[in-house]
Amino acid sequence: MKFIIDNWMLISIAVASGALLLWPVLQGATLAGIAPTAAIQLINREKAVVVDVSEATEFAQGHIVGSKNIPLGELEAKLAQAVKNKTLPLVLVCQTGARSGRAVAMAKKLGYEQAQSLAGGLKAWKAANLPVEKA
Repeated sequence: MKFIIDNWMLISIAVASGALLLWPVLQGATLAGIAPTAAIQLINREKAVVVDVSEATEFAQGHIVGSKNIPLGELEAKLAQAVKNKTLPLVLVCQTGARSGRAVAMAKKLGYEQAQSLAGGLKAWKAANLPVEKA
């Protein structure tokens, strides 16, 4: 106990630096999503539907081959028309993964229980050297 009292400053610095080292790991845990390789497996094995929630101009600049474009603002109104089978896996994509994360919550609210976001978005897809097409 005397050690703790005498060295409280060193102990607090050690705890603070440990927390700062752990911060990126905790941030990564909140950015849920699937990796591009896992998305490919869903697409090939389970016939997952890929929905790009980027704006039309972003979609035209490049998107995953075979994906459907429904901008985030129109997702609740148009998703049921674009993807009729709610039991199929749904992979939601945007440029960085931020909008698709919000889109997952919307899709699950609409009954798409297997909705997932592509972690890192189209940027991660391109970094993995996976095919992209332009409109």
